[in-house]
Order: sequence, then C-alpha cells, then structure tokens
Amino acid sequence: MRGVVNQDLTVELCRDVGRSLGTSLAAGSAVCLGTDSRLSRELIKKAVTDGLTESGINVAHMGIVPTPAVALLTRELGFDAGVMITASHNPPEFNGIKLFNCDSIGYSRPQEEELESIYYSGKFRTGQTGRMEPAPHLKDRYSDFIIRLTGEMNFNRKLKVMIDPGNGAASGIAADIFHKLGFNVTPVNDTPDGRFPGRSSEPREDTLQGTIKFLRQKNADLAVCFDGDADRVVFCDQKGFLGFNEMISFISRNVVQASGKKAVATTVETGMLLDLAIQDLGGKVLRGKVGDVYAAHLARDNDAALGVESVGVYILPQAGYYPDSILAALTLLSCVTSVSDIREFIAALPPLYFAKDKVTCGNERKIPAMQSVAARIDSLGPASVNGLDGLRLEFGDAWMLIRASGTEPAIRVLAESTDNERSQTLLKKGMALVQEAVKGGKL
Repeated sequence: MRGVVNQDLTVELCRDVGRSLGTSLAAGSAVCLGTDSRLSRELIKKAVTDGLTESGINVAHMGIVPTPAVALLTRELGFDAGVMITASHNPPEFNGIKLFNCDSIGYSRPQEEELESIYYSGKFRTGQTGRMEPAPHLKDRYSDFIIRLTGEMNFNRKLKVMIDPGNGAASGIAADIFHKLGFNVTPVNDTPDGRFPGRSSEPREDTLQGTIKFLRQKNADLAVCFDGDADRVVFCDQKGFLGFNEMISFISRNVVQASGKKAVATTVETGMLLDLAIQDLGGKVLRGKVGDVYAAHLARDNDAALGVESVGVYILPQAGYYPDSILAALTLLSCVTSVSDIREFIAALPPLYFAKDKVTCGNERKIPAMQSVAARIDSLGPASVNGLDGLRLEFGDAWMLIRASGTEPAIRVLAESTDNERSQTLLKKGMALVQEAVKGGKL
C-alpha cells in the first residue's frame, strides 16, 4: 500500500495495518522493520509498530535500510515477517508499507486479501503486548551476506564505479559493499535525505543527467543508480543512460548462460528485446502480472534463472525471491571486463521501435471498457493473447499491450515492433479500439 502521508496514508490506517498483520501472525511472533529515508518514516514506523505490539508482536527496528535487506534478513535471522516502510520511487510526500514472508518473498495477493479482511472487520487481537527494540546493527548482516554470495564471482576491479543511491535507503550501504569488494568507488548523493535533494527518487534517463555529468567529470566507467528504497537499479556509462529493457536483457542473458536454467520470469509490460537476447540460448520468457511480487512468485513457481522488470527490478534466486538491486549490480560487474561490452551487446541486437499512448477513462468505466476491448480483440488478428494483466497481444514480429492503469484514470496502449511503421500502425488500431470501448460503443 502506498499514498500521500496524512491524506491517503493516515496514522490511524497505518496503526490498523499493523494490528491486522499482528493479528494474522501467532502471538509472540517477531517482525523486523526497516524504513527508507523519507521524512515521514518515523511517523509511519511508530504507527505500524504500535499496531504490531498492541497485537502481541515483537518488533526489531533496523533503521534506514534497503528493501532487499529487510527481505533477506527476515529469512536469514528467522523473523516471522518483514515490514518495509517505503514508497519506493515515488515523490517525497508519499510513503507506504511493504510486507515480506519468513522465506523472503513478498506477500501474495491472497495474503493481502486476508489482511484486508481483518482490517475491515476491525477484529484485532488484544491482551498480550509485544516488545520493541532498536536493532540498527542488523544491516551489517545484509552486507556480509551479499559479500559472501559474490565469493565465486570474478571482477575487473580496475573499473571505476560511481554509486548513486539518490539520497535513499542504499546511502552509505551500497558504496561500502563495493568498497569492501575492492572496487574503486566514487559515491554521489550518498547521504540519506528524504527530500531527495540530489535527484528524483525515481532513476530515469531524464533524472540522471546530473549523475551522468558527474560520471564524466570523474572519468568513472559505470554509474550504479538506485531508487528510493533500492529495490530497483539502473546504469549509466560515459555515453549516457544504458536503458531499461537493454539492461534486463544483458543481465538476463548472462545469468541464463551461467545458471543453465532457460526461463526468465517477467511481466506483460516487458518488451521483445529480452526474448531476442536469450533466444539463441534456448531461453524462454514467462510473462505474468505487473509488479515485482508477481515476478518473484512466477520465478519461484517455474524455477526460473531470474525474475526481472524493465524498470530495473532483478530477482536472483541465489539470494532469494525478492528484488536485490545491489546483488544485481555486482552480477553485472561480474559479466564484463569492460563497460563497452554492454553497448556492443545492445548494438548487435535488432533495433526495436516502441510506441505508447493512453485514453482517459474514469475508474468506474475501466472494467466494462476492458471487457468491451476483450470482446473485439480478435479484430486485430493476434497470434495469441495473454489476459493475465490487461491484454497482451503477440503478432510474431510485434506485440501490443492494452491495460487499465492502476495509478491514473486511463487505459494505456503500448506497441513494439522491429519495424517503426508497424508499431505506429498497431498503436493507432489499439487506440481506436479503446476509444470506442470507453465511449460505450455497441459490439
């Protein structure tokens, strides 16, 4: 859950979410809790902690830590659940609550529905009061674990690496891990500050221009850039931003080669570049619902080599079924002798052309409009349709996604092809179909 603090995300709501989680766990259970660097972190942390302890749960406060640390340590230290107070890549006025199971995987939709049922019933367990204790030292256990996991990796430690946590949860931690592994590290935006003064908490090409300029000034080889809670990572070199689909494709190819596993789990929003990157290895791309928790469950259920989302999410099974951006960055560095290897790989793949647009649609119209689109989808002549999350149409040389937005009153249309004219034509056809459906046109 996520929202603007004191508007969507009130203290009362957060306390009752804590009570709901506490009621769902056995009395006396232990929960670890971390936050990102947002200014509202103490307010939300206290509310959730109050709810948990009132329902008989013991809480260990880890302080400001990356989301991957909460996920991993929940499992490694034997906690019954993990709680991360974060709004991930959203602006400073947002915050949120993310939950992890004792095996490090995020809460599934059925588990969320169970908590919602408890929340709306108002039937919270009372009687026994849990303890709260500070445990800031636990974050060191995360760093130690990641360093151990890299024991068999080979690195070119002559590479000069810039670490940019964006004043978020990875501040101080990521750079320290890279330094301990022997890299020449240049940190930037490396002090926790929930106002995100250095750059936006969402790392994209447009928000990383200052980082790229600094990278060139320092003559560094690669910039490793995290989002607000460090469950996403993107990369830049001296030529600029290295892309979203490009990097999940490069890393996935290398992980498939190294692991011997053929499947890569992702979402319906991921483009064709991933398929092209692993097809000569006999690789198969599995696409499910949008969201890193869905990608994690899809990866686990299919014993995939890894799970990815194009925004910079990497789920690496050797650590666990949760997004670990720091391990992903180290995995990338174990795959290259020179950063130029990445652009050489990208240049060798066929060029792809992406097009997107959206149709305004009130939330109350989304379901009937999408039902209308589904009823007419055969008119576009797809070879196959994936209906797990919106409608993803495969055409062999192209694909299209028609999906109701979860964050705004709109239905989005995306198309991609190896031919620019083809992607534009598909986009126009998809937009026309959605516009007619939103108007309520007759079948």
